[in-house]
Amino acid sequence: MDLEFNDSQPIYRQLRDRVVAMILDGVLKEGDPLPSVRTVAAEYRVNPLTVLKGYQQLVDEGLVETKRGRGMFINDGARTLLLEGERQKFLGEEWPRVYATIQRLGLKVEELLNGATRRSTSEREESKPAAPKTSKPNLEEER
Repeated sequence: MDLEFNDSQPIYRQLRDRVVAMILDGVLKEGDPLPSVRTVAAEYRVNPLTVLKGYQQLVDEGLVETKRGRGMFINDGARTLLLEGERQKFLGEEWPRVYATIQRLGLKVEELLNGATRRSTSEREESKPAAPKTSKPNLEEER
């Protein structure tokens, strides 16, 4: 998890959102334990009650369950539930703005798909290590 917090949301909410992102990204899987409240509080230098409040939101949403004496664990179906919620949120809140921008710019489906393909290809190229430079043999030296 990222150690930096911002001032736009309370810290407990940011902790909750980071756990959600880890579930969606597959870092935390169903049945996995959450890091202990004490561990997270010490690592992030925040009050344990702040961590507990973030974790409690996950429990209230049905994503996490508390097993007395053992800790908190990701519930079965948590990722599916999150995906459904995130998709609805995207379609209801973000997509209308994206769609309006597409309309305003007069972009075509092909342009959007080509732009996405071009971008992901260039990102892959940037992440590849550079090939070692090989010098061409000097044919005169070999004679």
